[in-house]
Amino acid sequence: MPTASSEVTNGTVGDLMTAGILTCSPSAPLRTVARMMATHRVHAIVVFGHQDTLLPWGVVSDLDLVGAIDSGANAGAIAASPVVTVTADDTLICAAQLMREHSTAHLIVVADAASPIPIGVLSSLDLVRAVAEGG
Repeated sequence: MPTASSEVTNGTVGDLMTAGILTCSPSAPLRTVARMMATHRVHAIVVFGHQDTLLPWGVVSDLDLVGAIDSGANAGAIAASPVVTVTADDTLICAAQLMREHSTAHLIVVADAASPIPIGVLSSLDLVRAVAEGG
């Protein structure tokens, strides 16, 4: 039976994450969110909380957007919330487990557990690439 690459079994979230995030407000129209995804070639946009907070409130994935394409909803209405976070020092195995447990393809990477300011994103595609390249 094939095993995951050593990068995945021994690596950290910081090894594979994409630094930085793209954000929108909960009131952002889905067309705006779709344009951001298309322009920046990403599969998720982080929705920041209500009341001008610096904390992520939810995540809109490309699949969320496609599922709501004719609903007239905004980003806040379709965002998966609460967000699931990891730190750059967490293991990739831990990240994969969180993705499975929460049925999500995107984890928000925060500076540290005490400071939930987002610094990047780890996607299931990042993990898949690591397995493919290391196998």
